[in-house]
Amino acid sequence: MSRAFMLLSVVLVSLLVNQGTASENQRLFNNAVIRVQHLHQLAAKMINDFEDSLLPEEHRQLSKIFPLSFCNSDSIEAPTDKDETQKSSVLKLLQISFRLIESWEYTSQTFSGAVSNSLTIGNPSQITEKLADLKVGINVLIKGYLDGQPNMNDNDSLPLPFEDFYLTLGEGNLRESFHLLACFKKDMHKVETYLRVANCRRSLDSNCTL
Repeated sequence: MSRAFMLLSVVLVSLLVNQGTASENQRLFNNAVIRVQHLHQLAAKMINDFEDSLLPEEHRQLSKIFPLSFCNSDSIEAPTDKDETQKSSVLKLLQISFRLIESWEYTSQTFSGAVSNSLTIGNPSQITEKLADLKVGINVLIKGYLDGQPNMNDNDSLPLPFEDFYLTLGEGNLRESFHLLACFKKDMHKVETYLRVANCRRSLDSNCTL
């Protein structure tokens, strides 16, 4: 009788611990999604304000640039369409999101030089802090999914030359500034999509269509 009671107690404690862990993971996921949504909205406002400040001829010239331009994220292996995104594992989506956020953590400091002082972009250091906070949160989620196993992507951080690539875009040139902001918006949209799908896929009954 006492053994049965002890076994039942162990099972109940285990259930409570698992429920607590699941609840904490859900909170972290929700927080990460909210944070990247804010960054994506901020990126959209930055580029909209930038475009609104252009002369008509400048706007026509820049509208032809970005579709042919190279972004840092183009070198990061990631899903190329909606179907591939939905088939990717939660862990893979988290790891890709981590790398995308990491690629902007340092280079976001160039935003102050990428736009004129008349535009409202907020303090660039605050954007950098938001990126750093989001990266920490995603890393916690990754460690939770690895459950003590080694992260095979630990050595996949972007090499320093990519930082230099973005740093050269923040020197005030019209074309380069537009390129920088457009890439930031593109990458924040990617991360938002990946985190929303990853969060949805944690519930097997959810319809995670994009």
